Amino acid sequence: MRAEPVEGADARAVLRALRGAVLGAGPAIALGGGVSAGEVPAGTAVIVTTSGSTGYPKSVVLSRSALTSSAMATADRIGSGAWLLALPAGYIAGVQVLVRALVSGREPAILAGSFSAPAFAAAAGAMASSDGGVAVPMYTSLVPAQLQTLLDAEDGGLRTGLQRFEAVLVGGQALAAPLAERARAAGVRVVRTYGASETSGGCVYDGVPLSDVDVRIEAGEVQIAGPVLAEGYLGEPERTAAAFVRDAAGRRWYRTGDLGTFDGVLRVTGRRDNVIVSGGVNVSLDRVERLVRSLPGLRDAVVVPVADERWGEASVVAAPQADLAGADVAALLRAARAAVGEALGVAARPRAILPVPEIPQLPSGKPDRAVLRAAAARAGV
Repeated sequence: MRAEPVEGADARAVLRALRGAVLGAGPAIALGGGVSAGEVPAGTAVIVTTSGSTGYPKSVVLSRSALTSSAMATADRIGSGAWLLALPAGYIAGVQVLVRALVSGREPAILAGSFSAPAFAAAAGAMASSDGGVAVPMYTSLVPAQLQTLLDAEDGGLRTGLQRFEAVLVGGQALAAPLAERARAAGVRVVRTYGASETSGGCVYDGVPLSDVDVRIEAGEVQIAGPVLAEGYLGEPERTAAAFVRDAAGRRWYRTGDLGTFDGVLRVTGRRDNVIVSGGVNVSLDRVERLVRSLPGLRDAVVVPVADERWGEASVVAAPQADLAGADVAALLRAARAAVGEALGVAARPRAILPVPEIPQLPSGKPDRAVLRAAAARAGV
């Protein structure tokens, strides 16, 4: 079976290719630029190549069965209807919006051009609201930064149409509690999603796994099983074997690399690989980030590691200059160090606040931590 590269920036080209790859006998498609035309495992529909926040490319092999299982489980959980694509089509979250639309038998609405509040409002306004006199539920999927952009626009008087959607899936990274509350107060029906390319996108909604998806915690790590799992990584059997393990009964589990707890509701507490050793103490930068984001002026802050002569490793808080305008940065740093020190100990206290023009983002909408680490190193903070 062959895979054909498709330009992920062209959402309509991706949709046309997916129609054949998922619903028909068309070739598998390769998104992300990491795979040339060539042979792939039988049953493959999509190969998504992404670096994520690690910077190490991975080409995830997804079957028709996995993608459609995910789409049908989503419909079972939140209902079926018309979908609006507001995410890049070359990433798994965008792919799944299109697959859900294809499985439902409805043509998706596609936001034209770059994401903006006016573009979203125009796309939402153009969606049909009824079919034969029967209201058609509307759905979309966003990352937190997009949700914030739309809420800011609504505060400025623009009607974005967010409240018309039966559900607004929000994933890609953790949704901060203040932003979630702000959306709820605005009448937006947000559903928090958790998943990865390796799980065909979101497979846990508001902490509860979708049908036929199971979650377990092994040595503190979140692991996932079910029909939504990828086949593995193209051409990387060792990496596949490390990420997809089998239990005593032979069932496959995906090792997410996330830390968390599960008692029927999944709570993700951080990344196994987002930990520094400061003064001989393991410090979760995810926990530091959650604490500093509770402070005024730091709601969008990103915490990154830096080398430290005394402690070995330390952290720096990168924050948008616009959020820091008029603030006493030195006093804010003292407040951040006090809050983190009290909750996590002296070794976890951030060393500095680094003002940046804006938080750089990966195409997936996640913060580009590699760029921020480099900025911190150049600034010598």
